[in-house]
Amino acid sequence: MKILTNENNTSTLKLLIAANLAGKKVELQNVSFEGVFAGPRSLPLLEVDDQLAFFSSNAATQYLFPVLDMSQNGQSQQMQEWEATRLQPAVSAVLAAKTVPADLKQALDAFLQHVEAIVATKKYLFGDMLSAADISLWSTLYPLYHSEALKTYLAPYKNTLRWYADIAQAKAVQEAVKQWGGSVDKPFAALSALGAPQLTSLASPVGTPMEGPAAVPGPTDEEIASAKESWQHGRSRLQAPLKQDKVAMPVNDRRNVLITSSLPYVNNVPHLGNIIGCVLSGDIFARYCRLCDYNTLYICGTDEYGTATETKALQEGVTPQQICDKYFEIHNSVYRWFDIGFDHFGRTTTPEHTQLVQKLFRQVKENGFINSQTVDQLHCEKCDKFLADRFVEGTCPHPGCLYEDARGDQCDKCGKLVNAIELIKPRCKICGDSPAVRPSEQLFIELGQLEPALRSWVTKVEHGWSPSARAVARSWLREPLRARAVTRDLKWGVPVPVEGFTNKVFYVWFDAPIGYWSITQCLTKDYEKWWKPDKDIHVKLYQFMAKDNVPFHAIMFPTAIIAANQGHVLVDHIFATEYLNYEEGKFSKSRGVGVFGTDAQDTGIPSDVWRFYLASVRPESSDSSFSWVELGTRNNSELLNNLGNFCHRSLSFCANSFKGRVPELRAARADFELMALVNRELVAYVQHMEKGRLREALKHVLLISKLGNQHMQSSQPWVLLKGTDDDKERGSTAIAMCCQLVALLCALLTPYMPATGRRLRDQLNVTPDTLRLNPTNPSFIQYLPAGHVIGKPEPLFTKIEPEVLEKLRAKYAGTQDDREKKQNGDVTSVSGSVAELEKAVAEQGEKVRKLKASTKDKAVWTPEVNKLLELKKQLTAAQAQAQASPTSGSVADLEKAVAEQGDKVRQLKASTKDKAVWAPEVNKLLDLKKQLTAAQQAAPTSGAAGDSVASLEKAIAEQGDKVRKLKASTKDKAVWTPEVNVLLDLKKRLAALQTK
Repeated sequence: MKILTNENNTSTLKLLIAANLAGKKVELQNVSFEGVFAGPRSLPLLEVDDQLAFFSSNAATQYLFPVLDMSQNGQSQQMQEWEATRLQPAVSAVLAAKTVPADLKQALDAFLQHVEAIVATKKYLFGDMLSAADISLWSTLYPLYHSEALKTYLAPYKNTLRWYADIAQAKAVQEAVKQWGGSVDKPFAALSALGAPQLTSLASPVGTPMEGPAAVPGPTDEEIASAKESWQHGRSRLQAPLKQDKVAMPVNDRRNVLITSSLPYVNNVPHLGNIIGCVLSGDIFARYCRLCDYNTLYICGTDEYGTATETKALQEGVTPQQICDKYFEIHNSVYRWFDIGFDHFGRTTTPEHTQLVQKLFRQVKENGFINSQTVDQLHCEKCDKFLADRFVEGTCPHPGCLYEDARGDQCDKCGKLVNAIELIKPRCKICGDSPAVRPSEQLFIELGQLEPALRSWVTKVEHGWSPSARAVARSWLREPLRARAVTRDLKWGVPVPVEGFTNKVFYVWFDAPIGYWSITQCLTKDYEKWWKPDKDIHVKLYQFMAKDNVPFHAIMFPTAIIAANQGHVLVDHIFATEYLNYEEGKFSKSRGVGVFGTDAQDTGIPSDVWRFYLASVRPESSDSSFSWVELGTRNNSELLNNLGNFCHRSLSFCANSFKGRVPELRAARADFELMALVNRELVAYVQHMEKGRLREALKHVLLISKLGNQHMQSSQPWVLLKGTDDDKERGSTAIAMCCQLVALLCALLTPYMPATGRRLRDQLNVTPDTLRLNPTNPSFIQYLPAGHVIGKPEPLFTKIEPEVLEKLRAKYAGTQDDREKKQNGDVTSVSGSVAELEKAVAEQGEKVRKLKASTKDKAVWTPEVNKLLELKKQLTAAQAQAQASPTSGSVADLEKAVAEQGDKVRQLKASTKDKAVWAPEVNKLLDLKKQLTAAQQAAPTSGAAGDSVASLEKAIAEQGDKVRKLKASTKDKAVWTPEVNVLLDLKKRLAALQTK
């Protein structure tokens, strides 16, 4: 075997290492590009024999060193493709650059972070076995490791350095380096006749090595011809815009799409994992459906019954209904901020819901699928009550799990459902005592009798489910289904309409999915047109959720619908996600770990950026992680540098060079080739969207933006427009093409970033009806006619600085309780917080009284009593501090504090009607005003004896300017009236001085 290479080529090092490790002899021969090549003009070239040669160094490496478990072979090839298309171009660009630009360094850092994450817990990329991918990455990083000037790039990545050093110690590797004979002191060789490959995208939408795309061949003649035909005639093939009534109803001449997101539970603030797992995913898909002119209805709401609500009510010393009311408003507010476009966001604590739950139950019972059974339940002697599942914790009974904090209904670790009675070492969540077993009669649905019909249905439709949904459903169906209780001993829920069971309520697993129907009924009395459509109307039901909700939507609810046999729609597509983790741990509502919806609002980062980032890390096939660093990187690279830069440059060229009129696109073959490449991405976008792969679809939006950037850079219209008439025509065509691409990007991006889409539509000066998509033939069409006048171009995105992200990471570290304690500590250390603490003491005292009145269980209210005592200590300390220094700061400082606090109060009042939120801030404002009045009275009168006309005139001018600024900044008269009085006093003194 022979390796043909040029000098100092690191890709040759790959081949030599692979050959040495495999014990294969190769001959090294230096050549130049002047020779005749039978294939691509690239080096190194591995000649195996007269019949076999490799032009790809990574393919050659894999051939020479194929000692990898075949199950991992595809992963190795994928990793090598990522190395060739992402990592190697970045390193090559750094090697060739005299001064490395910031965006290139940022891109290389992002790639190195991915390598660091992979080897953090492994010896090699795929475990304990060295692979061809290890060899390829190691050789590419060789210059960064050995060059004094470049080793700083690798310095932060300790795991990568360990991995590199381990490989470097191998004798076969050391011999290969010696045989290669390269040096970091010499220029590294070009890898092709055209020189070092360009970095394909500094803002690559391909986030990890495992997701790198294969090399893309150029468009075929058929693709080019199709692109030309679609460009010329595609717009006329769009359906007429769908005329929407106030509430969409199914029609027989359109595709009717009914979308639900699993109902978020109402006992806490939703965190980012909840948001991307259901409501945001459903919203993106619903907006895509409307982009395609599907007749679409998107329904969601809060799930409000069950033990979790009762538990939260006990903790807060209020009724379950008050908890529901409070958190419904919080959920509603969070989703509005995230721009979630529900057709209706409702709740399950409505008369309509009670009616429909009881109606479905009666139908199932009448059809013979309900029976009663006496079951053993856990009863807490201390609390004197049967314990519902959420009031019980213990060790998971499933073999191989044995998680010690499993709930009585489900284990958070293994995800399997649990019967509370089966828990090992159960304990009462209220008091901590071990409950006793007592009999209780409950109603059950006979899942076993319905299993054949369920299995038949699942077989027909599961191809439309996401892999996670199929996996969970199949795991349930590996064993026979058993009867499952639909009632429970609880007060907060839908009452059971059966004699002898009226003191019980329905299990929340049974009642919650019926919320989709009842919420729709609250929107329209004709809700059955969607949920029980006529035979000539076809409705496709799509449901979005995290995988822990799959059993209820794939097994339980469909079984109840089948049992009722009333013609209700069954789900066609279940799009379930895995879990989104937070940095190094897990999001947790119960423990308050992670970033919550209300936190996102407080960061100052626009909701569209959050939407984009969450979609880009959506855990579609495996768990993924939220990262503050990655949030900033994706914003700065993919949005700001890639997409935003392209859109702004394109529209700015049109505005500046053509007075805002889109020039005519006189397409040549090269333009149709570009359109064909865009059409590939469009087809992929639609295919992924239709299958609920929203993260994958988003990548193709960014790839279209990348194609646009490449087109602008290669055509250089700013040069052409200064040349000959032919040059000017090509320049104007290039600008026209870029403007058309911006319109297409606006359409495709809007489902992910609706606010950005609205801004971009304004800049394009088009309506939503203009930017639509034909899903049956996705193709690039002419959205903007020649001569169309665009609006004013403006930047779409702003940079997020690393120091901002670091502050946010620190701010949201730990749990919500930790943050609250820290904030409370800050408050009590500031003078002037006496009123706030007095109010907190009063509120906590009332909470303790209510808890003591509601239960005799000391374990429930003792923590709240302790909290009350701690607040009283803080109040005593604050009062003592206030007495020691009744005023704090100068008049100017207090005036500024009053203005700032007044602004804070106004913003809070505008954002919520919950008086409990802003009342403490109002008290703080009043206290500050008292301090200001005292300070002003205590301040010495400005030099009556030492006044001069000149000094008073200067003081009046300064005070007048201060009053004007205050009046401009706030309408709160209480803020600026004292300053007006000071100004009037100064004027009196000046007048008195002038009359002397």
